[in-house]
Amino acid sequence: MRPADLNAVVDWWQTDIVDIEPGVIRLRGYPVEQLIGHVSFPAMIWLMLRGELPESRHADLFGAVLVAAVDHGPQAPSIATARMAATCGVGINNAMASGVNALGDVHGGAGEQCMRLLARVIDGQDKGEEVAFAVRRELDAWRTEHGRFIPGFGHRFHHVDPRAVRLAELVDEAHAADRVSGKYLAAAREIERSLSSSGRSVPMNIDGIAAAVLLELGFPWQLGRGVFILSRSVGICAHAFEQTRQGGRIKGPTPPAVGFRYTGPGPRSLPEEGSTS
Repeated sequence: MRPADLNAVVDWWQTDIVDIEPGVIRLRGYPVEQLIGHVSFPAMIWLMLRGELPESRHADLFGAVLVAAVDHGPQAPSIATARMAATCGVGINNAMASGVNALGDVHGGAGEQCMRLLARVIDGQDKGEEVAFAVRRELDAWRTEHGRFIPGFGHRFHHVDPRAVRLAELVDEAHAADRVSGKYLAAAREIERSLSSSGRSVPMNIDGIAAAVLLELGFPWQLGRGVFILSRSVGICAHAFEQTRQGGRIKGPTPPAVGFRYTGPGPRSLPEEGSTS
């Protein structure tokens, strides 16, 4: 093989993430044996996604976000899907993949959407706008394009999301210690105030606070859904494994006795042969 051809083969894949030689594994330049036992898993995720190790307090706050979004019960579509798949006789990896594949724009994507919304608010604020004005503009733009639901605010199950309350406390502590700017959380709280101005409380949920935290930590909005999936995968794995231990065959979304409502045509027969075109 000519040198030029060999270079083309070597350059087929290019990565800044990992370098491997016989007996050597370096992740972002660090020998893996130095990372093992010295770097926490949240810090390792940060390193792989961002290229550098975080400060310990940033790693702690990032780890708190990962903990907060791990699970929300079998009624969550991703968890239910994984459990149903597990009853069909597939392996745990297939059940997990089925659950992860249910994480889309409506279920699982709100955090990333809220990150984009908050980033636009702060962009306007950085250009000299009052935060309240920037919030109103972006809420109007979002509703015009996507409808009335604002990602990251309100919850169908929790009047007040306990995960959001706790994470906001941690961000306030980090801001007081000058570890984060606090501006993204302030923007999220302004959205909360704006949405609740009609008298109905619409507080931040896990997606809203996670969006604020990740932006405070410098994560780009494009990683929002990926980070959520990393967290929720833990719950998906736990539920899929639990379902395999419990047994059961082909559990659908509702018990057989509940059934479903048929809304199609009534009973009918095919026309006599030759009477159709």
